[in-house]
Amino acid sequence: MFRVPAATYRLQLNAGFKFEDARRIAPYLRELGITDIYSSPILRARTGSAHGYDVVDAFTLNPELGTDDDFLSLHDELQKQGLGFLLDIVPNHMAASHENAWWMSVLEHGENSRFLHYFDIDLNPITTRDRTELKVLLPILGKPYGEVVESGQVKLGFDSEGFFFTYYENRLPLAPRSYNQILDECVDAVSDEIVSTEVRDMMSGESTTTNSRFIKETLWRLYENHLEFRKALDAAIARFNGNLGDPDSFNPLDSLLESQYYRLAYWRIASEKINYRRFFDVTGLVGVRIENPEVFEARHRRILQLIAEGKVTGLRIDHPDGLFEPMAYTKRMQSRLADPAGGSVPAEGGREQPFYIVIEKILSKNEVLSKAFAVSGTTGYDFLDTLNALFVDPDGLQKLTRFYRSLTGITSSFDDMCYERKKQVISELFPGEMRQLGKRLGELSMRDRNARDFTPSELLAALVEITASMDVYRTYIRDTEPGDEDRACIRAAIEEARVRAGSTMDFRLFQFLQCVLLLDPPSYLHGERDNWLAFVRRWQQFTGRVMAKGVEDTAFYNYNRLISLNDVGGHPGREGDFDPVEEFHARNERIQRDWPDTMNATSTHDTKRSEDVRARINVLSEIPEVWEREVKRWSAMNTSLRSSGFPDPNEELLLYQTLLGMWPVDSDELEEVPERLRQYLEKASREAKTHTNWISPNAEFEKAFLEFATRILEKDVFRAAFARLQKRVAFHGFLNAMSQLVLKITSPGLPDFYQGTELWDLSLVDPDNRRPVDYERRAALLKKLKTSFGKGSLDLSSMIRRWFDGRIKLFVTWKGLELRTARIETFRRGEYRRIRSDSVNVVSFARGDDIVVAVPRLTAKLTRGTTPPVGEVWGETTLTDFPRGRWRDIFSGRELVVEKDTARAAEVFAEFPVAVLERF
Repeated sequence: MFRVPAATYRLQLNAGFKFEDARRIAPYLRELGITDIYSSPILRARTGSAHGYDVVDAFTLNPELGTDDDFLSLHDELQKQGLGFLLDIVPNHMAASHENAWWMSVLEHGENSRFLHYFDIDLNPITTRDRTELKVLLPILGKPYGEVVESGQVKLGFDSEGFFFTYYENRLPLAPRSYNQILDECVDAVSDEIVSTEVRDMMSGESTTTNSRFIKETLWRLYENHLEFRKALDAAIARFNGNLGDPDSFNPLDSLLESQYYRLAYWRIASEKINYRRFFDVTGLVGVRIENPEVFEARHRRILQLIAEGKVTGLRIDHPDGLFEPMAYTKRMQSRLADPAGGSVPAEGGREQPFYIVIEKILSKNEVLSKAFAVSGTTGYDFLDTLNALFVDPDGLQKLTRFYRSLTGITSSFDDMCYERKKQVISELFPGEMRQLGKRLGELSMRDRNARDFTPSELLAALVEITASMDVYRTYIRDTEPGDEDRACIRAAIEEARVRAGSTMDFRLFQFLQCVLLLDPPSYLHGERDNWLAFVRRWQQFTGRVMAKGVEDTAFYNYNRLISLNDVGGHPGREGDFDPVEEFHARNERIQRDWPDTMNATSTHDTKRSEDVRARINVLSEIPEVWEREVKRWSAMNTSLRSSGFPDPNEELLLYQTLLGMWPVDSDELEEVPERLRQYLEKASREAKTHTNWISPNAEFEKAFLEFATRILEKDVFRAAFARLQKRVAFHGFLNAMSQLVLKITSPGLPDFYQGTELWDLSLVDPDNRRPVDYERRAALLKKLKTSFGKGSLDLSSMIRRWFDGRIKLFVTWKGLELRTARIETFRRGEYRRIRSDSVNVVSFARGDDIVVAVPRLTAKLTRGTTPPVGEVWGETTLTDFPRGRWRDIFSGRELVVEKDTARAAEVFAEFPVAVLERF
């Protein structure tokens, strides 16, 4: 039986935090109650990578993280501490970098490369001056091609690896077939007949394509040993590199570049003409055809070895929706890892998988994880959203909506915004990919007598409308008929598209597209289903990119009503008619039934803001009138600081909410706020793509917005007004954070902790959330807490009063995980049962027969000032359907006897603001 974690701890490994650093903190993590380190990718990545997702070598560990011996030492320490090692892997893409030998082979040998089929490249013909060839488009140039060539920025060079071009940090190989263009004039200048003959013979015939290694070694030998040849080659290279100010001198270099299996191009044309699948819109990451069995084995060779050696005990699959066949991929992986003594392809349904695997699957509203995935669950964004919504007051959210619309003038719904922004990213980021899909659709229509008269532009426009109307990341249609879920999603998207298009489009377009996307060809079309299926499979691999960039990375940065809802997997468009408590309980019941070993996350390396920042901002939904009043005051007092009308009211709301969320609890960190805020606002503004963007930054807007943010922090009157609300929000945010921490530890699924979040973490989106973590401080605090608790000298009331020092969060984490370890079967398989209350301020449930959990919510309406929700603050509030018996609170040690299925909240929370009761 393979290992299933009980509590994971995410570490971002890079040159600043290596295997040795992870080894050093392993004892601390065990003391905290963590059972498994959850690591970012560890295979060799592009030099300087901060995250490891840009892998360049599937066979070796990343040397920037340490040596193989360092990794072995980490493994030995984890074994000693009883910790597992859950590894994040990236099957979808690799770095399109000169450090990637597979990619370099494709660029050097084109169609003759044995690695061409490793990458998702569509070698469409690219027209050069003289002919049309199959080439890879490389849009890496900072200026148009001609300007770059004539400025001498592309240089020809030579070393032991053969001829190459350099363009800044890029190094590109030359096709061996093009070597003659350099060597022809070189050998004529060599008087040594033996040398010149050897070079001519070597470069003749088929050897240039079949034995490039021999050619490179021979040329390097001659270059090192024959001075005349070296001088002649150096002179030839110098001539190819041209003379600045003489455009014609670059003609030979231009001709040499034209002879390659790739075409260098201006980066701005990437979205229009790129012919390899990217990771979203990142040109430097090329899609991998992992569905090919040979590629699967090669790409996972080292990972499979580490698993076989027991050094990796679980996997996290990054971006599965980018794969051609995500479900088939997980089944293949499980089958590959199955126990040879008795393993087999796993049963579907999430229970007792042969190997612990979770996928970074982002579920949309009302979407559930398909049981066709051979995994134990997701990485927890669905939990994050449901849990976070629990601390949003639905009535207050309605009031925030009215205020938002009146202040900003934005009256469109969030769904409308998502639709428009998805169309925007299709137009700006993915027009080339979309046109290719439209071209393929046009080819299908020509074979159907009822569709052949649709114009290409009509078909493309209809496909854009449907793609922008999808409310899930993708469908999973394979060889069989579409499943009920996929069929419902596609029908809903088509109906939405028809409504939005209105009379501007022929309804028959949508009828044809529905037939295609649901693989339902008319009876008179024979043998076309496979062609339709090929189109659908490529389209559904594309829709997730549109959803991710249009919603997560655009709409989320524009809809600033309550930005704590704007996070990965979140549903910012919630209105006041939702019931967060019912939603929370219903999800927990379903997860306990279907996916009991899924991850529950609250902060990750990809979240837009940390769990503690969201916990604070949620408080605004409880005090909407106060928020409206303060924003109007702040905006008025800061009017003179605006420049050219920037920021607008929507951006000002983003700024003020961000400040409330990120404001440090430690005064020593205040000096970092202006720069951290500026970095965040620049990224947020460019992601929003409204006044500025990454492609064409608007310097005037960015300067105005960032200066506004800096100057309000220097304004004493604003700082004083801001501080009054900030203190109130921070206190109730602390209570929210305590409640969500307890719920994460005790809900069905397993808790996942992001590095450093066991103390207060008020980070924003990356790179802010990649800052160094002080583990020495955390280890010392934990040791002191354990000692004091063991001696019975831990002062809970002092800890509550001094909540801002973070000890209370560390204490709750430790005690919660300690109980989870002691009662692991209760938490993994124990029944989940709701406990009801006569107050909206309590959420409570039982796990099995021996654990009861109760936490407060919406405390800004419950207590005054900074009074904690402890004791008689609760008045006559009761919890019903409460299990009878004798209970002990794991935090305070206080005992509670329940005899009549009802407990008073004042007794449950007698000494501490959150309660986890253990039967004794």
